[in-house]
Amino acid sequence: MKNSSINFEHYKVFYHVATNLSFSKAAQHLYLSQSAISQSIRLLEEQLAVALFIRTTKQVHLTQAGQILFHHIEQAYHLIEIGERNLADLNGLKQGELRLGASDTLCRYYLLSFLTKYKHLYPHIKITLINRPSPVCVDLLKKGGIDIALITTAEFFSEHTLLCRPLMAISDILIAGSNYADLQNRPLFLENLQQYPLILLEQKSTTRRYIDDFFTARKVPLNPVMELGSLDLCIDLVKENMGLTFAIKEFVRPNLTSHQLFEVPLAECLPKRHLGLVTHAKIPLPMAAQKFYQLLEKSDM
Repeated sequence: MKNSSINFEHYKVFYHVATNLSFSKAAQHLYLSQSAISQSIRLLEEQLAVALFIRTTKQVHLTQAGQILFHHIEQAYHLIEIGERNLADLNGLKQGELRLGASDTLCRYYLLSFLTKYKHLYPHIKITLINRPSPVCVDLLKKGGIDIALITTAEFFSEHTLLCRPLMAISDILIAGSNYADLQNRPLFLENLQQYPLILLEQKSTTRRYIDDFFTARKVPLNPVMELGSLDLCIDLVKENMGLTFAIKEFVRPNLTSHQLFEVPLAECLPKRHLGLVTHAKIPLPMAAQKFYQLLEKSDM
């Protein structure tokens, strides 16, 4: 394998072709001709003495060797990006980028105030916010696509690639509107929940899976009348007395205080979860991300 003098540009081209699974998109991104992209990949394959892509008239796929190489090149590429960003950060945080991942719910009910404060402290830092479910954010973090992921988690974890720091405990509660005021008087047994219209988040969300697991373990089926992608929309429909939903108590407290909504007591409450601040164990945080991490750490919420 003649790889001792491989031009880094070939790896750069490989990274973009593998990321997009497209020679034409890689060419557009790198401002090169498609023939130059093809030649670079051909030279890399010759020097490594392996085929990296399977090319058909319509599709491009990574070979097994290509997948192995991409796993390493992707991490190396992001490390180089972080090195460049750290150099930019040396200029007194007058430039740089903060890359965050969090679900819509966490962005709306938790992160917004911190982002506002951070932007006030460091107005020149570019903030890139990826709104995705927690599992997707964790996957992006593993690949180096974001600096910090804010997730909801039933238990904290620490693995060889990730570190999870607790921020605050959260409680999942059942909430309802004025038409269901009589439900405030006594705890509702889980099996009786089927008697009421239930509005839930889509099954792909972390919160929905957590709720499903809780009820499945107790052999109580859930039959929602609606499944939505937005907690805000769930809450709005509950305010209109369209049904009941589960929400994080700490996030809907203003609605409970104003009596727009009320908590329906359950005979068996869902166990507490936590907000977790997740970082990569092997990729150092850029200075811009360190400052945001410290801002969240100091929160007494």
